[in-house]
Formats: sequence, C-alpha cells, structure tokens
Amino acid sequence: MQLLYPAFLLALAALAIPIIIHLFHFRRFKKVYFTNVRFLKEVKEETSNRSRLRNLLVLLMRLLALTFLVFAFAQPFISKDEDIQQGEKYVSIFIDNSYSMDALSSDLSLLDKARQRAREVVDAFGEEDRFQILTMDFEGQHQRLVSKDEAYELIDEVNRTPAVRTVTEILARQKQVLDPPQNGQATAYLISDFQQNITDIESYQDTTVDLSLVPLKAVQERNVSIDSAWFDAPVQMLNQTNPLVVRVRNYSDEAAENIRLSLNYEGQSKPVGTLNVPARSAVQDTVNITIRQTGFQEARLQITDFPVQFDDTYFLSFEVSERIQVLAINEEENNRYLDAALGSVPSFELINQRSQNLDYSSFPQHQLIIMNDLRTVSTGLASELQQYVRNGGNLLVFPASDAEVLTYKDFLASLNANEIMNLDTTARQVSQINTEEFIFRDIFESRQESLKLPATTANFQTTSYDGRPEETLLTYRDGSSFLSKYTYGEGKVYLCTAPLSGSYNDLVRNGEIFVPMLIKMAISSADDTRIAYTIGADEVLESNHQVNSAEIVYKLSGEDGEFIPQQRTLANKVLLNTNNQIGSAGFYNLYLEEGTILDKFAFNYDRSESDLRYVNAEELGDRFGEDVSILQAADDAVLTARISQETQGIPLWRWCIILALCFLALEVLILRFWRA
Repeated sequence: MQLLYPAFLLALAALAIPIIIHLFHFRRFKKVYFTNVRFLKEVKEETSNRSRLRNLLVLLMRLLALTFLVFAFAQPFISKDEDIQQGEKYVSIFIDNSYSMDALSSDLSLLDKARQRAREVVDAFGEEDRFQILTMDFEGQHQRLVSKDEAYELIDEVNRTPAVRTVTEILARQKQVLDPPQNGQATAYLISDFQQNITDIESYQDTTVDLSLVPLKAVQERNVSIDSAWFDAPVQMLNQTNPLVVRVRNYSDEAAENIRLSLNYEGQSKPVGTLNVPARSAVQDTVNITIRQTGFQEARLQITDFPVQFDDTYFLSFEVSERIQVLAINEEENNRYLDAALGSVPSFELINQRSQNLDYSSFPQHQLIIMNDLRTVSTGLASELQQYVRNGGNLLVFPASDAEVLTYKDFLASLNANEIMNLDTTARQVSQINTEEFIFRDIFESRQESLKLPATTANFQTTSYDGRPEETLLTYRDGSSFLSKYTYGEGKVYLCTAPLSGSYNDLVRNGEIFVPMLIKMAISSADDTRIAYTIGADEVLESNHQVNSAEIVYKLSGEDGEFIPQQRTLANKVLLNTNNQIGSAGFYNLYLEEGTILDKFAFNYDRSESDLRYVNAEELGDRFGEDVSILQAADDAVLTARISQETQGIPLWRWCIILALCFLALEVLILRFWRA
C-alpha cells in the first residue's frame, strides 16, 4: 500500500487529544448517606469495572475514527504499477469531433459519447491537476493547460468540424503542451472512432507521456455519399443542354438500393432518379442542365442517407459567358472559312486583327487565338502568346506556306512543342482521327467508313523530341502528324503542319471536322476550371479578375460570414488564401464592392471522413504496442473508476471514510445503550 499525500500522516499527532481528555476526565461523585453500605459493596465494584471498560471502548472508537479520517486525507492506494508517479498531473484529452462522429452508438451519436467519455476522464483526476482539451480544429485556446472546471466548459463547447487530422498530427500537438516535461505526470488520452484513414501510426515509442486510447464504435457502419461531380465539357454553353456527371459512392459492405438523387438549380429542386450502388463501389450518373442565363451559376446535388449526412450534398458553381471570343491573327486578309465556321454559331464571336496592329492587352479576353498563315513570328508576339498560353489560353497555329522557319522554330520551342522544318509538297491524305481526345470525343455518333478526312497538297515536316510530349489528333497514313496537341503551363497549343489556305489544305471545306474542332478547342480553354473546392484541402483560390492597385482589398462572403483572405496578384490572376477561415459547405462570393460579384466558389466537406471503416482494438494494440493502454467499456459503463485505478492504483480513501463513520457510529451506540 502507498500513500498519495503522506504528509497528512502528521495529523496523527491529533490522536493525543482524545487520550488526554480520557486521562484527565475525572468523574465527580455525589455522596449519598446510607444507614448500612455493606450491601452496596459488590454493586460498586461491578459498576466501576463496567464503566472503565465502556470508557476504553469509546476511546478506541474515537482513536480509530480519527486515524482513518487522517488516512482518508493521505489517500492510500494499492499500486498495480510500481512506476506510478505522485503529485500534480498534466492530462491532454483529444476529442474527435470530425463528421464521421455523426454515426450512432447504441444510445447516442459518437460525438456525444466522446464528450461523455472526456468528462469521465476529467472526473478521474483531482482538483489540482491540469488539463488540455484538444479537438480536430487545433484552435489556439486548446493549446494551454486549464483547471478542472474550465476543462468541463471546453468539453461542452465541442462541436463537429470539417477539419481532419491524422493520429500522428494529434500526438505531436498534444506533446507540444505536455513538453517540456512538467514537475509531475504527463498523460494523454485519444477519444476517437479511429477511422482507417486517420490512424496512420505504425508504432508508438514515447516514454515521457503515458498514452491511453478510448475507441468508440458505431452500431452500423453504413454510409453513401456524393463523391464528386464534373461537367462533361469544360465550358458550359448558353441555351444548350450541358451534361453533368455525378459519382455516388457506397462505403458499406452492403449494397445500397433506391438512393434518390435530386438537383437544385435556379431555385428549383428536381428529382433526377434513383441509384443502386453495389457494396464498396461507386456508380456514375449524368444530369442534364439547361442553362438559360449568363453569369455565375449555383447548383446543388443531394441524396438522402442516414445517419451520416454531411456528405449527402455537393455544391458546385460555374460561370456562363454570353459569348465565347476567338481571335484570328491574320497576315493580310481574313479567312472567309473561319468567318463562316464561327460566325454561324450564336454563342461565338470571331474577332479578326492584322499581325501588324495587334492589341496585346486583349489576349486574355479570348478563349482561343488562331495564327492564320503568318509568315513570321516577331519576338514581341512570341512573348505575349507564350504568356497567354502559360496562363491557361488556347493557341491554334497554322504556319504560312512561305513561313520563316527559324522564327517558328524558336517560337514553338519556347512552347515546348515540336518544331517545323522544311515544306514537303507531296499530296497526302489524313487517315486516322483520335476520337478518345476531348477535341473529337463525342462528336460523331458512330465511326462511319465514309467519314471524309482532310487532304493536303503540302505540309511541314516536324521534329520529334522525347522531352516534348505530343498528342496526335489527326494523323497521315504514313504515321506523321497533321494536327497535334501540346500542353504548356495551364494552356494548350494546337499545331497543324499544313497551312490553313484552301490551296494547300481542304480542312476548311470539311465542315463535319473543321467546325466542331474549332468549337471544342475554344471551350477547352477552361479544361482545368474548378467547379468545386474541398474545405481544408483547397486553401488557395484562383480568380482571373485583377485590379492593378495596391489599395484594393478583396473580400469573401458566404456561409461563414464575411472575411478578408490573404491575396496576391500573379499576371492577370489574383491568388486568395483562405487560411482555414472557411468551415461550412456552401457558396462564397468574391467582391470588391458590395453587390458586384467578381467570382463565385463552391466548397464541400472533405469526403475522407465518409469511409466509416475503423481500426479495431486488437489492431490498435498491434500498431501502438504494449506500452499504450486501450480503454474499452460498454456504452453504459463509466470510465472514471478504471482510469483512477490505471493512474493511481486501487484507491482506498473511500474505505477509510466509511470505516471512520462506522467507528463514530459505534461510539454513539456505546454511549447511548451501554449504561455504566
């Protein structure tokens, strides 16, 4: 047996008080005269002996009561571990408040159960001990040690959060508060469902902090979520049907049937249909959206699933321009085939400019720039086009038949594209079309043998470098390229090896290829445009709007109110850092002046919490090792007594109090019923 506070044993000196009272307590006798006391002699002797025995028993009861009362304050305990430390304790308690904790235990949600377990942990320690209450949010107020009462208040304030941290990050955060070592015992508790996606630790080795795990388990590990969504085409067209692809994932081991999917768009909620999702797999469905107005658009996809619902809604936003602008840079006259091809499409606007009178500042406004048979590429034009493509623009190059090859070689090399060489005047026929690539995908309902492919009377030979990856779109019969695609920066370069002039190339007269090719190239300029972001994962936003002034302050407003993000300009874009200020899924508007929206962003919760597969207690023991304690208890069990035994051994102070009260009760009974 050991004592938690042995200094209290000094109070045993108080045992002298009842002894002194007993020794110096002389009972006063009253004289009574009798005519003959001979008959009382035996009675007097018997009464005196009984009185002396009674007083000794009373003294013993008082001494025992006082002794056990002193021992109660010294807090004796039977140690199960010889290494149990005495003195003040520093306790860090992590409460998992991620969205996976919405799952249900037998009687409460896992988050409510985690709060309950945290209170029980605090109950197991003394008033003088200090506590850290840590959550997934990693807030500044949680990076300090507080009193017992403050710990209860912090536990009550814990709410669910979209933040997701790994066990390694959590342990490191706890150690920051518990280190450097305090003058006492450092203990850490992790109360979590221990999902597989966050339990990244393989072995735990830390002798400075005693670690205990409190795993919580849901009654039913079932969840279906909207995993992601994307448009089939990078740019959404006005007054046309735009296919939106939706992926719904089933995270359970049982098939999910009749999952209802709905779309909320333009203030109306429309049912899309029902889905059957096999176990541990995903299915895709297509939702057709007809856009009838320009500007920023909001849409929300939703399914019905219980009890985990944070991932049942998927927010997305996109912008629809009134017209898609295409710039044609001409050497001399406009190309009438280009005018005819794009002029007939209502949502397109073709702008022609001469190469000698270009407005470079207007380049970013165009989704596609076409170099129409230019003889030479000046260094100024090459520099501006390089920047245009790097920032996400699309460039289609048709070299002139009498092109200055050296200027083209330098220009194409700067774009990481293969270079043109000599002009070959051999007549050739295009024989293959790449229908797997976006430009020609889904254009033809079926590949007909009668499909007429372009033919040329002259074309440029090109170099072939391994460091300049080429994706061929149209190929000659001999395997050489007629039309190729290259990626540079955030944009794309399309190189045709034949001039655009009808004298050398009949592509301009092939409407079933030429027209859709131009349209798809123009709308592919937004191939990487984000329609949705993930809270916590995507902290940097990118907007094409820029004002050249250091005093301009951009603001974001949405579900979490209004705040000013960190911002910096880059070329014609502004980069915004949210710094974890977005905590709720929904739509957030970017503006400089109230009422004028410059951009719109849709944020969704991280789907990593959707997978409800957990690491069980046996696996936790294997991963963390024998030095880590795993506290398992039934839902209706209380951890306080068990933790007290783990940290202090078997406490005996309650028994000391009970025995002290028993001895006082015996004293009362002796005084009341034992007549001397």
